[in-house]
Amino acid sequence: MAGQNVFRVMLRMQIHPGMEREFEETWYAIGDGITGHPANLGQWLAKSAEEDGVYYVTSDWVDEPRFREFERSERHLEHRTRLHPYRSGGSMTTMRVVYAMRGART
Repeated sequence: MAGQNVFRVMLRMQIHPGMEREFEETWYAIGDGITGHPANLGQWLAKSAEEDGVYYVTSDWVDEPRFREFERSERHLEHRTRLHPYRSGGSMTTMRVVYAMRGART
């Protein structure tokens, strides 16, 4: 199945030691600030199995212009402000999904 031009954003976040649980809970509690946006297709939080305190947030968007619109919004600023105290560093990568294939269990 084609990726249908899905725009994917992946954040890598380094969380201050000892703040991981609170970060996870806060991320979950305010997640609808992202998923409630009409252009958002979903988001996921994953914890690195190899690096202590490293998390990855992946979110899918209908297209890049709508993501960029959200990125400049007050809603995004509020979301970032709530998560900022937990972060000691991070980076963002963007990409376009070329193909999407569902597994047998979905």
